This record gives sequence, structure tokens and C-alpha cells, in this order.
Amino acid sequence: MGWLIWSGAAVSLAGVAMLAWCIRLGLAARAPGLDEGARRARLQKVVALNVAALGVSGLGLAAVVAGILLG
Repeated sequence: MGWLIWSGAAVSLAGVAMLAWCIRLGLAARAPGLDEGARRARLQKVVALNVAALGVSGLGLAAVVAGILLG
């Protein structure tokens, strides 16, 4: 079950990378010069991407745990 652990770790790291990208996008949305509507639209997209990143990380961690329990 080593393949399940390593593939789960890779998926989890991809989710963490997506979370870092969400942080970058969130900080960019706070840039001066944006009106409130544009800022709100950008942050709504960041929130949706953030939820997806957390889901990907969770699936990766679940695969790691399953690999450990089955191995």
C-alpha cells in the first residue's frame, strides 16, 4: 500500500500548494485601486478556490490514512 500513501501525499501537497495560491490571490485582491464590487467578486472566487483546495488536501490525507491502515 505504499503507492496509496505516496500518491495521497502528492495529492495533499498539491492541495497545500493551491492553498498558498489562494493566499497570494487574496492578498492581491486587497490591492489599492479596486472598487468594492471588484474586490468582492475577486474574493468570492478565492473563497471557492480555497474550499476546493481544502477538499483536495482532505482527500490526499484520507488516502494516506487509508494506506497506513491497509498496509
